[in-house]
Amino acid sequence: MSAKTLFILNDPPYGTERDYNALRLASTLIKADPATQVTVFLMADAVVAAKAGQKTPEGYYNMERMLKRVIAGKGEVLLCGTCMDARGMSEAEVVPGARRSTMDELAGATIAADKVLVF
Repeated sequence: MSAKTLFILNDPPYGTERDYNALRLASTLIKADPATQVTVFLMADAVVAAKAGQKTPEGYYNMERMLKRVIAGKGEVLLCGTCMDARGMSEAEVVPGARRSTMDELAGATIAADKVLVF
């Protein structure tokens, strides 16, 4: 049985490095053990990390690319729907493979997880 790790991110995508470090760890876990099930739940200002079309300066990390790596590694990326609404974000603006979610789904993921990491 594979381990299930849930990452809950709250901070804005840029300005602090919490989301950056969380996604680095998520990608590293997937690479180290492809059977690991990783779920990333974006809440509060972290939902903006999943906005498609980000253009960052060369040499600077890009949250969109980092989330795409998690998705490519069979990780799941979920966004708090209420948090999206509060920021005027629609599902059409979200990185392909990520999706709108709910607190009920977060509760289920928390119960199912072997480890919950909050950033």
